[in-house]
Amino acid sequence: MADMTDHPGYDARKDDFLRRLRRIEGQARGLQRMVDEDKYCIDILTQVSAMTSALESVALGLLDDHLHHCVVGAAAAGGPEAEQKLAEASAAIARLVRS
Repeated sequence: MADMTDHPGYDARKDDFLRRLRRIEGQARGLQRMVDEDKYCIDILTQVSAMTSALESVALGLLDDHLHHCVVGAAAAGGPEAEQKLAEASAAIARLVRS
C-alpha cells in the first residue's frame, strides 16, 4: 500500500541516511579485511559492535521519520490505513527490539 504522500518520510534526511549507510558499508569492508588479515578477535568484535550501533542509529532514525510522517498522517486520516500503519510500526519496533 502506498504512503499518503508521494515521498518517503525520511526524504528531508535522505542525504544524511545515505552518508551513514556508506560509512557502514566501509565498516563492513573493513571487517572483511580484518578477518582476511587474521586480526585479533576482540578488535574485530569491537568493530562489529560499532557497526551494529551505526545500523541501529539508522534504523531508529528511519522509524522516527516513519512515525512522524506516515503514521501520524494515516492516524489523522483515520480508517483502515491508520490501523495498518500502526500495526506496521509495532511490528518494526518488535523486530528492532529482538535484534
